[in-house]
Amino acid sequence: MNSLKLTLAGALAGLTLAGCATTTEVTGPTVVSYDHGALDTLLELGLEDKVLAVPQQGLPDYLVDAGAKLPDAGSLKEPDQKLLADLQPGLVLMTGRQGADAQISAAKVAPVRDVTLATGDFREAVNANVISLASYYGLEETAGLKLGELWQHVGEQKAELADAGTVTVVTHNDGNFSLRQEAVVYELLELTPATVPASVQPVVRGERTFYPVKAETLAQMAPDTLLVVDRSAAIGAEPLKPETLASAVADAGVDTRVVVLNPALWYLSGGGLQSVRLQVDEVVNAVR
Repeated sequence: MNSLKLTLAGALAGLTLAGCATTTEVTGPTVVSYDHGALDTLLELGLEDKVLAVPQQGLPDYLVDAGAKLPDAGSLKEPDQKLLADLQPGLVLMTGRQGADAQISAAKVAPVRDVTLATGDFREAVNANVISLASYYGLEETAGLKLGELWQHVGEQKAELADAGTVTVVTHNDGNFSLRQEAVVYELLELTPATVPASVQPVVRGERTFYPVKAETLAQMAPDTLLVVDRSAAIGAEPLKPETLASAVADAGVDTRVVVLNPALWYLSGGGLQSVRLQVDEVVNAVR
């Protein structure tokens, strides 16, 4: 009998220890993120309980479920500063999209981290952001594994695109189009851009440079696939009618497939563990 009691006690102790091992609480700051890519990285790392609120306006569909459980932190352009003061997060994640004034106001409540992706090599910029975010919670190893899975997936998808032909990406804004040098398309998947006519000239506005194009120019470029990032739809304005653009290109005798990408995913998000994978998959489905 004593032997049986000892055996049961040992088994129960083992179960208790195993349970403790799987429920170890991750330490690190609570967060409000005004960058959807950083937010989806936190979620992919299993840090949902560290997120205190989510900017609900224009929230991409892949983040809606997570956002439904949390208070509204405002919008990407206008953070709810009162909510931040009420919640007292340990960290606020922002980018240049919010502007200097919003960052200064938020910094009065909590440390502010600018998570804007670095210029240069896109893959390395994503790696750096993901590992840096993970380091707040001691999850660098987990982040490394997640990144390895992501880049393996990208490589597998890229291998399927040998016959994809040429691809042009444009941003649509209120009936106007401009060429978009999209890193997911041209760096990660290494798709071939259509030749840009010499008539397309840059327009500089502040620190940003645009390459405006008309439907006639896109027809002249004649890409096999034309991918559209619809800024208007992403911000709640009048969306592009894709059939209108497709008709304009077809009228020029060009056989181009026109695909409007998920507006919020492409214009309001990106650079995160989840968003990069979703963008890659959407491009692959559009061009093959």
